[in-house]
Amino acid sequence: MAVNLRVVEVSEIYRITQIIADTDIYYACTLDIMSKKGWSENQRPIITKKGVENKAPRHYEVAVKKKLEDTLSAPMTMKEKPFIQERLLSRIDEKMQRLNSARPLSSDVLKKLHEEMRVLHTYHSNAIEGNTLTLSETQLVLEEGITIGGKTLREHFEATNNAKAFDLMENMAKNKRMIDHITIQEIHGVVMAGILEEAGRYRTKNVRITGATKTPPDWTKVVGLIDNLIKEIAESKRHPVETAALLHYRFVEMHPFVDGNGRVARLITNLYLISHGYPPIVLKIEDRMRYYRVLRDTNVGNLTPFVNFIAKAVDEGLTTYLSVFGRDDELLPLKELVKDAPYSQEYLSLRARQGVLDAVKIGKVWYSSRNAIKKMRQTGAH
Repeated sequence: MAVNLRVVEVSEIYRITQIIADTDIYYACTLDIMSKKGWSENQRPIITKKGVENKAPRHYEVAVKKKLEDTLSAPMTMKEKPFIQERLLSRIDEKMQRLNSARPLSSDVLKKLHEEMRVLHTYHSNAIEGNTLTLSETQLVLEEGITIGGKTLREHFEATNNAKAFDLMENMAKNKRMIDHITIQEIHGVVMAGILEEAGRYRTKNVRITGATKTPPDWTKVVGLIDNLIKEIAESKRHPVETAALLHYRFVEMHPFVDGNGRVARLITNLYLISHGYPPIVLKIEDRMRYYRVLRDTNVGNLTPFVNFIAKAVDEGLTTYLSVFGRDDELLPLKELVKDAPYSQEYLSLRARQGVLDAVKIGKVWYSSRNAIKKMRQTGAH
């Protein structure tokens, strides 16, 4: 694959930075930048961590071009080194083993978990996008069919649509549906039904995202980019949690629909995870700013924060599932756990924020379990 430093697609930048982060190169200059700067063909401009070099040494350019050729012909995930922090990955794998040993779960337990995750996912996913229905209001709309005074018709549609799409996604996973053009557009069609005229159809015009540092690709490239993403995800050899995170990021980056991309991204991420045996995850409104920040980091090649953000959500989802078995896995507020633990509530809260104590934040309150505190003591991490 011949690659000219001056004609590298913007959508490939993150792949370049991941593979050659140990060199001086930050990313290759694009035609768009060349045009704006008025650079000619023989100037061979590249952008480095130190700034712009209008005339890079020829031997240096050739060496970098070879590295770029190898990179752009390689699988999406490139590096063999895991993105996920070792402690977090170990915790996820240990919890998955415990959950798998308890399977099959009873129909009553599965129903309880489904109803809980359905409401939580619907509320938080919509709230991230600006929906003002509260968690309790969302629950009333979904379970009682009540119309909430002072809320818009669109907000009610967003709640019922997202819940229906969650059900659809779970059924797709149960029926082993692959992530492809049909499943993606089916999910979008349900999410945006009655809200968007183009529901279930890829965009046929270019868009800009307010406040974004990166412009979505030209609409004519959407189908091809989704083709590549489908293939890369299906062939991925990475840990399923890492692959799910990369699926989420790449989909958001492509922005294949006029609207509803974030909601669909969160649903297809769950489709991938559930298909690989993991519980669904909930990305919370309380973490919205961090969610956006780590997504922005991916635009300059730093995927690690976002992958770990998704991994932490997976870890919390597993904690929620294991908590249904009660006893020492039961989730309790820290103020309850300190009654028979040799720590103060402030100390446990600190260790929870640091990720040392396995804990979940629900609203403004940290929850953990006796098992989590026991493991923290056993590892000497306290």
